[in-house]
This record gives sequence, structure tokens and C-alpha cells, in this order.
Amino acid sequence: MSVLKPFYRSVLLLLILASCHNGTQQSSGEVDHLTRKVDALDSQKNTIEEQPANTEDYSTIVENGFLKAKENPLSTFSIDVDQAAYSNVRRYIQNGAIPPKGAVRLEEMINYFDYGYAPPVNGDPFAVHTETAVCPWNEKHRLLQVGLKGKEIDNTELPPANLVFLIDVSGSMSEPNKLPLVQSSMKLLINQLREHDKVAIVVYAGAAGLVLPSTSGNNKIKIKQAIDNLEAGGSTAGAAGIQLAYEIAKENFIPNGNNRVILATDGDFNVGTSSDDELVTLIEAERKSNIFLTVLGFGMGDYKDNKMRQLADKGNGNHAYIDNINEAKKVLVNEFGSTLFTIAKDVKIQVEFNPAKVQAYRLIGYENRMLQQEDFNDDKKDAGELGAGHTVTALYEIIPVGIKDEFTTATDSLKYQRPATVVNDFGNEMLTIKLRYKTPTGNESKLMVTPVPESNTAFEEASADFRFAASVASFGMLLRNSTYKQNSSYEDVIGWASIAKGKDSNGYRDEFIQLVQAAAALSVAKK
Repeated sequence: MSVLKPFYRSVLLLLILASCHNGTQQSSGEVDHLTRKVDALDSQKNTIEEQPANTEDYSTIVENGFLKAKENPLSTFSIDVDQAAYSNVRRYIQNGAIPPKGAVRLEEMINYFDYGYAPPVNGDPFAVHTETAVCPWNEKHRLLQVGLKGKEIDNTELPPANLVFLIDVSGSMSEPNKLPLVQSSMKLLINQLREHDKVAIVVYAGAAGLVLPSTSGNNKIKIKQAIDNLEAGGSTAGAAGIQLAYEIAKENFIPNGNNRVILATDGDFNVGTSSDDELVTLIEAERKSNIFLTVLGFGMGDYKDNKMRQLADKGNGNHAYIDNINEAKKVLVNEFGSTLFTIAKDVKIQVEFNPAKVQAYRLIGYENRMLQQEDFNDDKKDAGELGAGHTVTALYEIIPVGIKDEFTTATDSLKYQRPATVVNDFGNEMLTIKLRYKTPTGNESKLMVTPVPESNTAFEEASADFRFAASVASFGMLLRNSTYKQNSSYEDVIGWASIAKGKDSNGYRDEFIQLVQAAAALSVAKK
């Protein structure tokens, strides 16, 4: 019972007695009115008491700024195939709120969508595609799209899988959009398994335990029964679960197979090793065993996005946020191969800009994936993984030579060095893209090089995929109220995306347009 109700009723009684003592009589209607006000206050207080505190956790993002090509000719980063930010942003907007800035990772929003890049034809694990056109939010600038397309492998031809489901069954997972959704999602995945695939199930709450030993994918009823029997309760010993899951994966390791731990959790670890640094150290040690990690996030209110992302990044893996069963189907059924079967690991990109053509540039997104230029040739440096049939897209905004630069400032001339001489004998080459990657079990990287010419193609004449990717990037900048959003608006994004929607067989692009419309309405209401 609320402690306010007796207090306010006592005050009300004293007021009535005081008024009677002063010779004035309160009507029964006035007394009833005061009583209703007390009840309303008490009801409001109870609602506040019952509403759980929002403890969702996101890392701060410091946006990539423009860099002068003469002073910083190299841009180096790791690819990122995660898509969690988009479905999480969608959840916020559909619930009537603009997401926090830390939740809006532009590269993950762009990479949520499939783009029609052609697959490789020369035996490489992926093909590289580029396109350049006028930047839609600043027509004086150019926009460069770099796209990778992983080789496509039919599900029947994928290597055998050794999977360990690591499922959080702590008390925080009891809500309908957590453990019950995890169970429904995992059963979708089980339906995709073949006879030579195998699955074990490890759970953790106050402690970790093996629920199902490694079982053939042909025994789907047994696996689903083990999933159905899970119940939530207790604290969250996440690190103990991770260690046990990797132990089970090692015991059942398949040489040249797909060995992977699939973690399903809200990320709210609170028993044992739980700090981000300690968990990252644990995952970094385990990834040396050639066991990959997929992190599936669930729930709201206490979702630990930053922890989930770090685990996936450091565990040779990927990260998705499952907000409904349709998203589970997208990640675990429609994108089964790209989510769970790695074809190239430690994929790094290094772009060298030609200062004779490029005055300044900015990588859009990938702030958490930036590398030092020397990391590109360092095979000990971890980077992102690419799955079968996966597409990866990165966008650069470029300020051409001769255009007024309103984003960078001049620095004083150096006293002890002279500026390097720009060699202007490479024709119309604007930049060169270099990529390094390793095979899934390899330790030595391979190099790919692609030169890119300058282009003045109008935005309206660019491919539909190019225009749609630009629309998603612009939407993310608007949500973040980015310094670099420049002349874009929600109305512009809706127009660009509507024209560039293309085939859209799964309806994802149409849903995006609806999401932008909803965000536009929320932004107006917020003013």
C-alpha cells in the first residue's frame, strides 16, 4: 500500500476538522472532490513506483570529422556486418521516442539492408564495388560508396556446423520480449539445421549449466523440447556461461567446419566477471580457438548495447538486436548463411586519397571500427568478419579540390619539415582502395587493390542502391542531429528513399520509409 494515502487522508481530515472548528461547514461535494484528488495523487504515485527504471547503456559516439587529404591521405578501418543499431532504432521510434544518440550507429543502419552487388567470379571470397556521385545533402560535395559482396553458398553446401546456444535464463529475461522471444527465435534457427549439424545448449543464471549435450540437427524435436523447458529466474553469471559454452564448442570442434557460440541475452551481467574490460579479455582469449561468436540482443529497459557490441567485435563475430519474431526470421532464416557462416575474417579497408583530386574526406560511421594506418599490414590486429552472401557498405563524403572547405581549418606550417610533394600523374584517379582479409582458419592476410576514378554523376542518375544507402545515412545523421547533416531533412530522405525503393521483396525498404515518416512526426512533436 502507498505510504502517501494515509498521510494525505490525515491532512484532509485535519483540514475538515479545522474548517468545522472555525465555524464553516464543508459540503459533502467538496469533501468528495478533495478525496478524489487524494486518490488521483496516490494512483499516480503507484504508477511511478511500478515503472521500472530505464538502465539501457550505450557508448558515446564521437562522429568522424573531415580530414585534409594532404595531411591525412590514408583512412583505415575494419568492416562491420552488425545490424543491431537499425532494429534497436526501429524499436525506439515505433514506441514513440527518438533514440539516444549512442544507439544510432550509421554503419549498422546502412548495412541492415541488402544491396544488389554482384558476387565474386574469380575465386576470391568477396567482390569489391564502388560508385561515386554528387552528395545529395551538399551538391558541391561527392559521395563515394564502397561495397563488398561475399560469395554465395547454398545452405545445403555450407560446411557442417558445431553450434552452442548460450542462453541467459536469469530473472531479467522473464519478460515476453526476452526469454519467450529467444525460445521462438531459436526454434526458427533449429528448423534450418541439417543432419550433420549439431547443437548443444548452455544456460546461465546464478550459475552456468549444460542443458543439452551436442545433438544432431536431425533430432529437432529433442532440441526444441530442451528450448521449451527453459525458465527465467536468478542473477546473471554471464562470464561463467561464456566459459562453459566455449568449452563445449571445443569438445565438439569440427575441423574446417563452422564452430560458433550463439549468445542470447539482454547483456545485464551482474555476477562474477561482469565489467566490460574483463569480459572483453575473456572473449579475446577464446577467439584464438577459431570459434566464432554471434550475439543476439533481446529486451528493453535494461538492454546493455555497449557490452553486446564489444563482445561481438572482440569475439570474431556479429551482433543483431531481435525486437520481434520478424527480425528473428530475417537474421536466423533469411540471412542464415551470412549470419552464421564466416567466409573471410579480419577484413580491413584502407583508402588512399589523391590530394590532387580530393581536398578533404569524411568516413560516415564506423567510429568504433577505426584503425591506425599501420594496423592495416599487421596480421595480429583483429578486424571484422564477412559471412556467406553478406554485403558490406561504407560511404565517404568527399570535398573535391577547388571547392570551399567549410569543415576543416588550416594549421601552421611546420618548422622542421616541408610538405610532401603531390604527384599528379595518375590521370583521373581519385583514390585507391586496398583490402586485407584472412581465410576463416588462416593467420596470414591476402591483399586486394582497386583504384577509383573521379566522377561527377548526378545523384538522380546514380544506382537505386546508392541512393537508398545515402537516404539511410542521412536519416541517421538527422536522428543524431549531426553537425554534418547539412541541407538534408526528413522530407528529403522520404523522397530519395521512395524513388530508390526498388524491388524490395521483403518489404524492408518500405518499412524504412514508414520509420522516417514516424520519426519526422516525433521530431515535430518534440519541438
